[in-house]
Amino acid sequence: MGLPNNDEVEGKFDQAKGAVKENVGRAVGDNEMETEGAADRAGGNVQEGFGTARRKVGETIEDIGDAIGK
Repeated sequence: MGLPNNDEVEGKFDQAKGAVKENVGRAVGDNEMETEGAADRAGGNVQEGFGTARRKVGETIEDIGDAIGK
């Protein structure tokens, strides 16, 4: 497994930020903040998934190149 790319890192950050917003919004009774946090978390999941897919495609291409080079 390669190092995480920017999309994966930013996705994780957005997930954490969203979870905090969601919990704070729930604690103070701010439905808008809670909803915004849930949206941030969901967006982070999508971004991380995209980054993971992109990394795996890159790793597969490298593996194919290594196999061809042998």
